[in-house]
Amino acid sequence: MPGLLSQLDTQPRVRDFLARAAEAGRTSHAYLFLGAPGSGKLDAAWALAQALLCEREGERGCGACDACVRVARRTHPDVHLYQPESATGYVIAQTRALLEEVALAPIRGTAKVYIIDRAEQLRANTANALLKTLEEPPAGVTFILLGTSAEAILSTIVSRCQCVPFRMVAPERAAAAVERATGVARERCRMALAAAGSPARAIEFLKSADRQAARRTVLRAVDALLHADEADILSSAKEVILAADAPLAEVESTQKAILEQNADYLSRGALKQLEERNKRELTARRRSGIMEVLASVRSLLRDVLTRLEGVPGEIVNADVADIVDRLAARAHVTGVLAALDAVSLAESRIARNVTPQLAVEVMLFDIRKGLTCP
Repeated sequence: MPGLLSQLDTQPRVRDFLARAAEAGRTSHAYLFLGAPGSGKLDAAWALAQALLCEREGERGCGACDACVRVARRTHPDVHLYQPESATGYVIAQTRALLEEVALAPIRGTAKVYIIDRAEQLRANTANALLKTLEEPPAGVTFILLGTSAEAILSTIVSRCQCVPFRMVAPERAAAAVERATGVARERCRMALAAAGSPARAIEFLKSADRQAARRTVLRAVDALLHADEADILSSAKEVILAADAPLAEVESTQKAILEQNADYLSRGALKQLEERNKRELTARRRSGIMEVLASVRSLLRDVLTRLEGVPGEIVNADVADIVDRLAARAHVTGVLAALDAVSLAESRIARNVTPQLAVEVMLFDIRKGLTCP
């Protein structure tokens, strides 16, 4: 299996730059990956983490050793992903927990990687606590911050990192990359990209029966809205949440196994840190799964809008063209636009830690209202 770095086909300059640095053993202690959503920053962060933790002598990210496999599955205990826990950004408790964890020795390897998503949400109080460690981290520790632009991030953070710019990827180029990697038909690659957001995540989406099942569940729920009553919608929302959470079962099982393997030689404090890290990872993955489901709804509604506007060309969700046609036959442009607003509002609410099921329930009610309005 090739390493994750070699799969960054849509960002060849970034791929080659990181590969050269890893092979030469000259990676920076802190990177700042900058680019628009969907440009593959998080995929590249995991790829670099794999290269840094690879156990095979003379290679950087072989893709086959135990460490590479664990990183690819997002289950390596020495790679830590942090995302904002507050509607206003990172909270100081997150930074303190990170700094406490940084001081601990690696659990499995000789290095540790900290991926900090949406770095523009590091406010002054959290950034100040992080600055010294970011400038001079312990040996073997690498920070990878992700952001949209340097202007949106505190200058003190930017100055301590090596900035790596990412170009926006054209949809057809991204679909072609997924097609080459999977051998799946181009139309399914477009669908996976619409749901997952980037080529690497689309590739993983196409490998996951649970994630594809979650998409089908939410699209069926939207299809049924034209004839659904209140009880139907509440039941559908529950089914959507259960389907979105299904991929977490394997993650929880892996986390439990890692805890049991390390219980004998880690201190109580270290075990507690690992348990807290596992909880954060599950929270992040649960939110990511819900966002993926909402992205699928947005993509479906955009296809409906395409039909109503008579835009030529293929729809993204060609496998559910019957659903697109049924909705387009009943809806109007203004109603579909209102339904799209409902999806955006649900995403915003979940980002502000509103209960996902409540956010999905409200979204489905609002979508029904939009699609059935005269």
